[in-house]
Amino acid sequence: MSTESTDAQSKTTTPDRPPLRVISGSATAEEIAAIVAVLAAASAGGDQSSTGWTGRSRWSAPASRLRAPLLHGPGAWRASARS
Repeated sequence: MSTESTDAQSKTTTPDRPPLRVISGSATAEEIAAIVAVLAAASAGGDQSSTGWTGRSRWSAPASRLRAPLLHGPGAWRASARS
């Protein structure tokens, strides 16, 4: 390896500026750790298509709030329990 590539590697591993800076307020170590964890998870991203997750749950889908119309007539309440 040449000295130029060694210098380039050392510059990328030891930044001159901190990666995170609190501008106002006084953040505790736990708050900073939580922010770093969220940012690391968001930057990791990953390929969502490989996991099969579309990002939306069927539980909260608007179609789940729809129901079949209520039928009337003799024995309709028994038939509604079977469906």
